[in-house]
Amino acid sequence: MSIKLVAVDMDGTLLNENNVLSPKTIEVVKAAKAQGIKVVLCTGRPLTGVTPFLHELGLTDSSDYVITFNGALVQNTATGEILVRHTLTHAQYLELETLSRTIGVHLHAEDDQFIYTANRDISPYTIGESALVNMPIKFRHVDEIAPDKAFSKVMLIDDPEVLAEGKAKIPADFFDRYQFVQSEPYFLEVLNTKAGKGNGLRDLANALNIDQSEVMAVGDQGNDLSMLAYAGLPVAMDNAIPELKKIAKVITKSNHLGQDGVAYAIEKYALNK
Repeated sequence: MSIKLVAVDMDGTLLNENNVLSPKTIEVVKAAKAQGIKVVLCTGRPLTGVTPFLHELGLTDSSDYVITFNGALVQNTATGEILVRHTLTHAQYLELETLSRTIGVHLHAEDDQFIYTANRDISPYTIGESALVNMPIKFRHVDEIAPDKAFSKVMLIDDPEVLAEGKAKIPADFFDRYQFVQSEPYFLEVLNTKAGKGNGLRDLANALNIDQSEVMAVGDQGNDLSMLAYAGLPVAMDNAIPELKKIAKVITKSNHLGQDGVAYAIEKYALNK
C-alpha cells in the first residue's frame, strides 16, 4: 500500500547537526506534498518553535498539520487551531513540582505560549529550551499559577547524571498516572497518559481517513518510540538510539550534513524513486 502520511521528528531527524534544514530535505518534502502526501512534523516543540521550519518547507496551508508537545496537541499549521488536546491539570502540575523538589531535579512547565518555572535559579536547560522554541520564560511561584491553568507538558530537566539519579527515585505509581518520555539525555518530559506522538499521529490519521498501513514515521529518540510503533512503516535514523532501531523496519541515513536521512527515506519509500 502506498504512503499517504509521513510523520517526521525534528531534532536529530529532520534537522541536521547544525539544527537547520538542508536544501535537499526542503526539496524532497515539497515534492512529497506536491504528490498529495501529507508531511507532518511531529515534535516535542510548541508551534512557535516549529513555525519558521514550516514556512521553509511550504507546510503552511489550511490542509497542513503539525503534532506538537510530543502529541499533547495536534494543530492546523495555517490557523493554529487545535484538533486534539491532551494536557495536564493544575493539580497534576503541583504534584509534579513537588516531585521534582523531592528527587532534586529542576522542572519547568509549558503551555502553548510560555515556559513557567518556580526555580529562582533558572536552569540553563530552561534557558536553552526557551531559545530553541522561541517561548518566553515566566518565573512564577507555585502559588501564583492560576487554578484553571492547563499545561501541554512538564519537563524534568538537569545534567544527564543528575536526571538519571532523580528518575530512579520516582515512585512507581507515577509511571501509571503519567507518560514519561526521554527526549534528550537532559530532558525527561511528563505528559498526559493520552498524549504521546503515537496517539497524536493515530488521531490525526483517523481524522484524515488515512489507514495505519499508509503511515510512515521517522525518528531518532525515545519520544519517537510510540510514533514508530504506530506507523505501518517505522523508520529509524542511522543516528537513532538502539531502542528505536529495534522496532524499525528500515534504518535510513543519519541527519548529518550530506546524509539527509529523512530526504533519502521519503524519496525511497514514499516517492518510490
